[in-house]
Amino acid sequence: MKIRHIAAVTFVTAVLLFTQTYTSARGAEYKIPQTVDMTPVAEEPAELYALSAVLMDGESGRALYEKDGERPLANASTTKVLTCIVALENSPGDDYVQVSQNAASQPEVKLGLQKGEQYYLEDLLYSLMLQSHNDAAVAIAEHIGGSVEGFASMMNQKAEELGCTDTHFVTPNGLDAKDDGGSHHTTARDLALIMRYAIQNPMFLKITETRDYSFSDIEKKRTFSLHNANAFLDMREGILSGKTGYTGDAGYCYVCAEEKDGRTFI
Repeated sequence: MKIRHIAAVTFVTAVLLFTQTYTSARGAEYKIPQTVDMTPVAEEPAELYALSAVLMDGESGRALYEKDGERPLANASTTKVLTCIVALENSPGDDYVQVSQNAASQPEVKLGLQKGEQYYLEDLLYSLMLQSHNDAAVAIAEHIGGSVEGFASMMNQKAEELGCTDTHFVTPNGLDAKDDGGSHHTTARDLALIMRYAIQNPMFLKITETRDYSFSDIEKKRTFSLHNANAFLDMREGILSGKTGYTGDAGYCYVCAEEKDGRTFI
């Protein structure tokens, strides 16, 4: 996969109406705007291969650059950013999660969970985010939402709360799927909003910054060792978090957060 950097961004003045102040996971206080001029302010960089892309100011939520940023597209495992943050906000990490047959039967990529096994929720969140395991995603969803459908409803409600305007998630793992509400999809702009929110959670950052992690099932019958698949963490300074994704419908997807020159970019 070719990665091209945006060489320059030309900034213009925007009018912001601020209503709330947040403290970022890095300790910096900033205000979340209620109303923002979202007009992109950069020219398209040469040789940008993405079908859809957004560069967002992590503090204001303003789109500094976009290419078809509001185009609805399948988004594969980048979905798991929202899965993780909904799980962190709705269940303690030391919860026991029991694996169902549905979770165990998920397709690759998967951890290899077996029906009836129990795991700590926190351990499954590392499995979810470091190596994008589809069975861990379903086990988490069923534990918190009662079912995949129940958890998907929680995800969609959260996306709406964050200001997403064209996001509809059917699965917690991002596998291509449809339901009565349509196909599983989001937009580059909505995905950036989700990541912008997620990095405000210190536990989300801790999980997604971890390079290597080991854990066992609760009965300690099996042990697993994980390595973070987000290679960008060690390719470029300042990367806070990121998530890769791929399915047949989505193609290759990526979302990340970066700190540079005292600013945060999504």
